[in-house]
Amino acid sequence: MSIDRRGPSLPRESTTLADLLDRVLDKGLVVAGDISISLANVELLTIKIRLLVCSIDKAEQIGLNWWRYEKSLSGGDGVDKTAIGRLEARIADLERDLERSRNRGR
Repeated sequence: MSIDRRGPSLPRESTTLADLLDRVLDKGLVVAGDISISLANVELLTIKIRLLVCSIDKAEQIGLNWWRYEKSLSGGDGVDKTAIGRLEARIADLERDLERSRNRGR
């Protein structure tokens, strides 16, 4: 008499490539490594590899948005005009405040 010890069979969950890619883009994937080439204990070359794979939304959540300012990728001149406008307005406000404080001191 033999006894089946495998237990009840559970349904196996299948994951498609699209599901896997969706998970990776949603959560992010980081690959990091260093390649070092040495000759007679003298380091000749070091290559540091850092790779982040995620969606654009996830990258912006963690503060990565360099492609917005990269001229060759943004299609524009690589400058965020609204940010520059806000900075120029803030500088003008600070200059007015400085001038007022100088005039009060006279």
